[in-house]
Amino acid sequence: MSQIIAVLNFEEGYVETPYLDTLGYPTVAGGIRIGPKGASLSNYVFRVPRRVGDAWKQCILENKIQELQGREPLRNALAKCNDARTDVLLSMAYQLGVEGVLQFKNMLSAIVSEQFNEAADAMMNSLWARQTPGRARRHAEMMRSGTYAVYRGLL
Repeated sequence: MSQIIAVLNFEEGYVETPYLDTLGYPTVAGGIRIGPKGASLSNYVFRVPRRVGDAWKQCILENKIQELQGREPLRNALAKCNDARTDVLLSMAYQLGVEGVLQFKNMLSAIVSEQFNEAADAMMNSLWARQTPGRARRHAEMMRSGTYAVYRGLL
């Protein structure tokens, strides 16, 4: 069973009130952008309870799944993935966008060939892994193992 909402809440952190993300975008509820870069947080005076944020994320993820399935290399990779590995691709699409995930050509090719160790190695050999090393290591381990064991006790 997918654990993607719990994974995203862990990776993104969950904050009920708007905040500026690392790039300066107003954001809320664990990585949901709500305004243009540089906008003042005084424009966003509300709270998003966890239950609402989780439902919002689920809607975003449903759209991401449709986008992933609409692109040949991603559709082929998803067909080879169990829930944990699918959640890795969804988390990456949530963070990087579908176009960003498409840049991981070696990873996608390895997944299609069911070479999950190679896929994990390709993930770690990227700018993304250098920019978000903890998340990348956890996701690479999920890709290798096909389990959520790396999150045991964290989710």
